Amino acid sequence: MLFFLLAAVLTVTEDNFQSEVLESEIPVVVDVYADWCGHCKKVAPIFFSLSEEKEGEIKFVKLNVDVAPSLADQLEVEAYPTFIFYKDGKIVGRSGAMDKNGFNKMFQSVF
Repeated sequence: MLFFLLAAVLTVTEDNFQSEVLESEIPVVVDVYADWCGHCKKVAPIFFSLSEEKEGEIKFVKLNVDVAPSLADQLEVEAYPTFIFYKDGKIVGRSGAMDKNGFNKMFQSVF
């Protein structure tokens, strides 16, 4: 799985969601995805590219719905990919797949 090898993107599960997302000192974008999802695969390179560009400003994390289904349910994710934007431990935005320009606009509006 390529997603686990990307240095600038952290994988989260129930075990580290609290510390990595809710207690993060910088804003966080959570990519809720599935390995079998075509749209998820299509947007993954954009997500990784942005994680490198915004390193230190915004934390980029991935949550595999098949590994942590109960967490995805708690987050009320109904479609994949779903991007959830957190600031100070609170959800400040939510979106489906976007291009790089869409992500940057979202960052400006929620962070």
